[in-house]
Formats: sequence, C-alpha cells, structure tokens
Amino acid sequence: MLTPFERGLVANLIADWILQNDWMATYKVSLKHPAAWVHASIHAVMLTLALDWRAGLVLATVHMLVDTRVPANWWIRTFKQTSEGRAGFIVKIGLDQVLHIGAIAIWIEIADLLGWTMPEPVWRLLAP
Repeated sequence: MLTPFERGLVANLIADWILQNDWMATYKVSLKHPAAWVHASIHAVMLTLALDWRAGLVLATVHMLVDTRVPANWWIRTFKQTSEGRAGFIVKIGLDQVLHIGAIAIWIEIADLLGWTMPEPVWRLLAP
C-alpha cells in the first residue's frame, strides 16, 4: 500500500510527464493561456484521486504558479545557478520538480498537523 506522499508523487509524475502534451508544456507559463488552466486541472483531478479534494485544489493551484517559472527563475538568479545550455535545462526541470514534489510533502505534513485524514484512494474503493 502506498503512503499519501507516494500517491501524490505518482499523481504528479503521471500528470506532469504522461498527460502533459506539447501545447501545455509550451504555453502553461502564462496564467492568461488556457494551457495553464488545463494542465492545472489535470493535476487537480489526479491529486484529488490520489489524496483528496482539498489537496487537489490547493496543490493544483500551487503547481500552476510554479509552472509560470517565476519561482525557478528567481532561484537561479538568486543562487547564481546555471541557466543556459543543457546544464541550465536540467537545472530548470530539476527545480520545477523539486518545487512540485516539495509542495506535496508540505501539504501532507500540514494536513497531518491539522488532523485531516487522507481517505483511501479511489481505485482501492473500486476493488472487489
């Protein structure tokens, strides 16, 4: 059985790597573009299925804000990390994923502190 963090991680990986198409990857950086909202909605559904509706709503919103690349660009400027070429590409993707996965971990800790229980994932409820 997966922990809530593992369920959130898998949901993020599926939404960010399997269900994201080129259109979303290209245009999600602008909150004014529908691609940002479609991509965030996919995350909301996946995280709701994996965790609960509160996690889906909050984490999808955080995900959409991270995807504007503002946080990653600030980090790169502030800490003088490589931003050009192949190394810069890897740094940007790495920062993006660390921020997304870190948000999931923080959410789970906050939910635990608040006494919110994570229900069984939907697919376990459907099993015989």
